Parts: sequence; C-alpha cells; structure tokens
Amino acid sequence: MDKRYGFVGITIENRDDHALQVQKVLSEYSDIILGRMGLPHLDDNRIAVITLIVQSSTDELGGLTGKLGRIPGVSVKSGLTKVV
Repeated sequence: MDKRYGFVGITIENRDDHALQVQKVLSEYSDIILGRMGLPHLDDNRIAVITLIVQSSTDELGGLTGKLGRIPGVSVKSGLTKVV
C-alpha cells in the first residue's frame, strides 16, 4: 500500500461536547499521524482547530476523515501529496 505525506485540518464546534470523540478517533489512527498542532480555546472555548501532518494511503486517510466527519460539529479537510 503506497503511503504519501499530507495534512488534515479539523474544526470542532462545541468543543466541550465533541473533543473526546475526536480524540478517540485520532488515537485509533495514531500510526499515520506524524505531527499535531491544536488551538483549543478559540472563541471562548466553543471552537477548536487541529492540524495534523500524516503519512497515509488514501484508504487510511479516508477512514480517518470519514469517522471524524460523522461527529456532530466537526468539519474536516485533507490532502495528500501526489508523490509516493
């Protein structure tokens, strides 16, 4: 399976209600996460932003972003390099 470098951008609304669900999914996919930066207290603790650097196949990235996108209040954008 070819793995490529990429990113995942995650925004979480109502952080107090959904952050644990997001963390559970990120832990499940920790083997593809190379780096993580988070801003947890935007807009009076109601909104959080997380950026991930990943090395992943398209299937693995789709699994991660799909699970995150099904969490209420979570928006996800991602991309992978074209170079394998």
